[in-house]
Amino acid sequence: MDARTLKIKAAAEALTYVKDGMRLGIGTGSTAEEFVRLLAAKVEAGLNVIGVPTSERTAALCRELGVKLTTLDETPQLDLTIDGADEVDADLSLIKGGGGALLREKIVAAASTRMIVIADESKLVQTLGAFPLPIEVNRFGLAATKLAIKRAASGLDLSGPITLRMTGAEPFVTDGGHLILDASFGRIPDTRALSNALHAIPGVVEHGLFLELARVAILAGADGIRTLTTKTER
Repeated sequence: MDARTLKIKAAAEALTYVKDGMRLGIGTGSTAEEFVRLLAAKVEAGLNVIGVPTSERTAALCRELGVKLTTLDETPQLDLTIDGADEVDADLSLIKGGGGALLREKIVAAASTRMIVIADESKLVQTLGAFPLPIEVNRFGLAATKLAIKRAASGLDLSGPITLRMTGAEPFVTDGGHLILDASFGRIPDTRALSNALHAIPGVVEHGLFLELARVAILAGADGIRTLTTKTER
């Protein structure tokens, strides 16, 4: 079973959680895009929902397919966010940001009563960190911010290359106008300590550790759908 088929299966399962009249956060990335396509078909059939997209790319796809959009200024409280992840562990801690939308993704997730993660089963890991951690940073003081990140990581016995994300010959720029540093720390034993250390650095806008946000993870594999939930969800 190919990767896209698995993504579609996870997205289809997530769609069963969507009810008429919901205010949705709509994620970014290849799996989230499969969800948008399935959602659009339901909307065309009469489902009434409104969504807040987590990126300009997702917004464009929603408009193209006829999914009604709003903003967090107009609709500051959402019922449900459905989004993908680069890694997820058994506690539903996540690494996100491979698509470069981590700041908006986290804002939308935090504004939602519930967050559901959709992914193929390869994204489930025992410990986060094999996927490089995206860190969104301000353009000003980039070298100083990178040095501060290295020092903070070292204090937690983390090391590894920290690279500026590029698009061809130019730095990748987020929808918010920031840059992204990808930190290849490897295994991250204490995600909360790293989260706190990164948030204490003035040049760090946000990072891709999503902790205590997701309540359900829908993972598709060759043997079917596996659903993980937090204790509060059970």
